[in-house]
Amino acid sequence: MKFVAGLAALALMTVPALAAPTAEQKAEFHAVCMGIAQDETLCSCKADAAMTLIDERFMAMVIAAMQGGSVPQDQYSAYNTYVAKSNQICKPNY
Repeated sequence: MKFVAGLAALALMTVPALAAPTAEQKAEFHAVCMGIAQDETLCSCKADAAMTLIDERFMAMVIAAMQGGSVPQDQYSAYNTYVAKSNQICKPNY
């Protein structure tokens, strides 16, 4: 068990920490979502989910995409995965 814990600690030290989205980004995400969906429950859930699913850099790209920007081609797969996961969390019956 100590060996596994040691490996986990080593992995954390060798992988750069990704910055979590900021409170400002969460607020911006929520505001943009409300402008699109006008659904408080959905937008609050999606904003909360984004805080745990993606990092600060990716959050900026998601917000830009919500505002009509293009998702970079090399990020399509990651973006689609994020959308699918957030939908599983916030729209489980769809």
